[in-house]
Amino acid sequence: MEFPLATLPLGAGTLALCPLPADAPARTRLRRFAPSLVISLTETDEMRSLGAADLPAWLADHGIGWTHFPVPDYQTPPDDADWPALSTRARAILWSGGAVAVHCRGGCGRSGMIALRLMVDSGEAPEPALARLRQARPCAIETPAQAAWASAPIILSEIRTGGSQGGS
Repeated sequence: MEFPLATLPLGAGTLALCPLPADAPARTRLRRFAPSLVISLTETDEMRSLGAADLPAWLADHGIGWTHFPVPDYQTPPDDADWPALSTRARAILWSGGAVAVHCRGGCGRSGMIALRLMVDSGEAPEPALARLRQARPCAIETPAQAAWASAPIILSEIRTGGSQGGS
């Protein structure tokens, strides 16, 4: 069975969701996708127990950027996580025509949550974005809390609009 790598267009680029790329065939498929950035949502102990503790070094050896944004399984990001900075970085890559891959253990709940939030942060309405996301990866988003976090409006609206639009 081929490593599942679900893709969808976002901006001028491509966003992918996948399980943790722990073995050689998975990593070969990921490398062929050629992401500029891989966002790892698995926790450090989780990566180690699944045989992927070397993933950051492997990505660096292949010239692929890596960010660790650990989220406990079936949960949402901790309150102190710097989502605005990561969202800005990922969307800059996507809007310039690059590729970003997001993974968790199975490529569903946490990966779907982050993918949906990137879509919402890019200006898509949550419900149509979720439908589009689930066309690519039917298991995306596993809990109501993940759906709520991903659908929340971005705090820094000027990231999306490029500055203040006036108003209050």
